[in-house]
Amino acid sequence: MQNIMQRTLLLVVCSLFIGSSFAQSVVDEVVWVVGDEAILKSDIEQMRLQAAQTGMRFKGNPDCAIPEHIAVQKLFLHQAAIDSIEVSESEISLGIDQQIEDWTQMAGSREKLEEYKRQTISQMRAQLHDDYRNQLMVQKMQQKLVEDIKVTPAEVRRYFKDIPQDSLPFVPTEVEVQIVTQTPRIEMAEINRVKDELREYTDRINRGETSFSTLARLYSEDGSARNGGELGYTSRGQWVPEFANVAFNLTDPKMVSKVVETEFGFHIIQLIDKRGDKVNVRHILRKPVVSDSSITASLARLDSIAADVRAGLPPKAIRAQFTEKWTFEDAVVFYSDDKDSRSNRGLMTNHPDRQTTTSRFRMQDLPQDVARVVDTMKVGEISKAFKMINEKGKTVCAFVKLKSRTEGHKATITEDFQVMKNVVLNKLREEKIHNWVVGKIKATYVRLNDNYRDCDFEYQGWIR
Repeated sequence: MQNIMQRTLLLVVCSLFIGSSFAQSVVDEVVWVVGDEAILKSDIEQMRLQAAQTGMRFKGNPDCAIPEHIAVQKLFLHQAAIDSIEVSESEISLGIDQQIEDWTQMAGSREKLEEYKRQTISQMRAQLHDDYRNQLMVQKMQQKLVEDIKVTPAEVRRYFKDIPQDSLPFVPTEVEVQIVTQTPRIEMAEINRVKDELREYTDRINRGETSFSTLARLYSEDGSARNGGELGYTSRGQWVPEFANVAFNLTDPKMVSKVVETEFGFHIIQLIDKRGDKVNVRHILRKPVVSDSSITASLARLDSIAADVRAGLPPKAIRAQFTEKWTFEDAVVFYSDDKDSRSNRGLMTNHPDRQTTTSRFRMQDLPQDVARVVDTMKVGEISKAFKMINEKGKTVCAFVKLKSRTEGHKATITEDFQVMKNVVLNKLREEKIHNWVVGKIKATYVRLNDNYRDCDFEYQGWIR
């Protein structure tokens, strides 16, 4: 199951070097039809290029596996629409923000990224939006299909009872990491600049100089910019409270809201329509830029705090309150502004399949910036301060402590029960999804180009 989801999302995290005009260079033709959805030759060639750039692997002959993969995604999307699976704009925005940041690090700067891609950041966001939304929809649909599957300890022991030693799962190196984070201060002048821009947009709309949707397409830093800022009919719970409270209180489609601050930045909102317990609005998002000087100051402050932890001495400002040794956990309580890790004594938590929570991370599952730092650390060591992008797409500064490291080894039922349980659970989930796809194919209209009739497909039923 996890492999299926990773393979699905990998297509979103496509290479920096894929040109946006590739599809137009292919002479198009419809090669598959699934239900009322067509798969074009250009779709297949685009995915082939993405796979080559990202290292994605397909089972069997790629000429057959790639169109089949696209067809399967269309089955999931169709069912997601039937089941009213929803993906919030905040989820999409977070994923796109992280992708843009990864590309920026690869390119060296946002300016270099825009130069290489020959697109603005806003255009990249718009281009990624629909694909990322679809992949999240597929992932949520898969999770819904397997949410009721459970495994008992007896089933796990029975599965591994007679398995050969060389077939036991290998548990890769895992680490536990504690973290202190601080968000660099954004200068008031920068916040005022962003607010003034949004107020200027409102004035231009109210004077009739331009439309809200036009300004959203030009200036919004959200994936919805390509749709003129329109978010579609959305329930209150799909948005962060600050945004939802304003959006659901709008009554006049001709009016523009006051500037709204959320964890993503600053917005102005315009009502389009209300339908039952859902509302459709447009918005423009602008994000204040954290200055280099603010990041430098935050890093210096955290380095000082980390040095005090290594020495076991509280900072002078609060030294009178402590009679015992100053610890990493104390620094978390006093200084970390990440509420999730702070409530867990700084311990980072991992959600490998969105249903399991653990403090153990494989190196590849850690945030990229954290993994780079932890890779060379010894257990108990405290790092220097560094910059990273958090899960909400914001630039933060941090330092970490490597709490534990478990070297890679063959799994044992006594020490790695959760790992072995996940093996059995994932096997059952994959079987459930495979059987669902086969059943869905049988109930769906399918037409293939004759060139694909000799393919050895992963799923039965395509050829009729």
